[in-house]
Amino acid sequence: MSCFCSVQEEFYCEVLLLDETKLTLTTQQQGIKKSTKGSVVLDFVFNHVNLAETDYFGLRYCDCSHQTYWLDATKTLAEHKDLIATGPPYTLYFGVKFYAEDPCKLKEEITRYQFFLQVKQDILQGRLPCPFNICAKLAALAIQSELGDYDPYKHTPGYVSEYRFVPDQKEELEDAIEQIHKTLTGQVPAEAESNYLAVAKTLEMYGVDLHPVFGENQSEFFLGLTPVGVVVYKNKTQVGKYFWPRITKVYFKDTQFELRVMGKDCNETSFIFEAPTKTACKNLWKCCVEHHTFFRMPENDSNMLTRKLSKFSSLSSKHRYSGKTAMQMGRDQSANLPRPDLQVVRTRSKTYPKRITQPTGARAMHLTLTRWVPFHCSGQKNPSRLVMEIIQKGSYLKQWGR
Repeated sequence: MSCFCSVQEEFYCEVLLLDETKLTLTTQQQGIKKSTKGSVVLDFVFNHVNLAETDYFGLRYCDCSHQTYWLDATKTLAEHKDLIATGPPYTLYFGVKFYAEDPCKLKEEITRYQFFLQVKQDILQGRLPCPFNICAKLAALAIQSELGDYDPYKHTPGYVSEYRFVPDQKEELEDAIEQIHKTLTGQVPAEAESNYLAVAKTLEMYGVDLHPVFGENQSEFFLGLTPVGVVVYKNKTQVGKYFWPRITKVYFKDTQFELRVMGKDCNETSFIFEAPTKTACKNLWKCCVEHHTFFRMPENDSNMLTRKLSKFSSLSSKHRYSGKTAMQMGRDQSANLPRPDLQVVRTRSKTYPKRITQPTGARAMHLTLTRWVPFHCSGQKNPSRLVMEIIQKGSYLKQWGR
């Protein structure tokens, strides 16, 4: 009987990290069992990644119907029934759970690096829409972090095409990335990643956790949980925004989700939505409670508010956010962050076959000149301007005696 029980307790899980590597957790190696608390699993991952500012991060999993959930640190793995139903083996996804309003102010370089990887993934997978010019700038900063300064001898035509930054990436974007990359000389990886985050945080959908819902007449909406409040989208357009301090009630029952908001006139208004399923509705409520507590609560009021919000749920569902709030993390002096002599190990991005193109006409001339002029005309004060003047005057052969 004891042998049979030990076989039943065997646990095997793969954790997919943001740098696209995997961490394997098993009963034999780490002693992980179905009876293990989620907090223990989280600690193994945080230690592997070498994170100290851990409360921004979490582990996601998908159920059999592709609904995603965050692993609850206070529950055992066996209590995550939707996870257990998917394996063995089991798959968890490490990522940012709470997006800092200003990720540049995170205390440690390793934390900023993980945020950088998360935002880069969000853009690549289409969760974070990005205009062409901003996308080119962000991708150039990512290239700078990865490859360092532009070198015409190492970075031959098409080198950007070996990397992926957006869905359905086009050659026009890659050309723009290359031109911007040339201007980033001197930025070390940590600086390039910090500059990346400084741009990314200005995007409208940065840090928005979207949940599909229905409104009146079964109209389709998305509720977005953000650092500042709940945003309502219809047809990809923002149609409502409710700040956390003005949200006085969060309630769910079956598939019905309610937000009660205090207006400027001190009158409350209820906004009621229908979630696709009961489990999706409960998950939306749970995420809403956690975001509210994490981002907007003063240190002494966080536990009180979480208890208050818990009372607004159905009677069978009690949930409390168990981690630190953003304000507590910002004020915490006991952790002695950043840690001295912390080494950040970066993983090379996945690469793809280089795009094979044959530039012609003005583009071919421009590519030739931008590589030839700076390294053979070092006496010129502004080689880039010289390139443009040569092209504009059509005097390429005359200037260089060819």
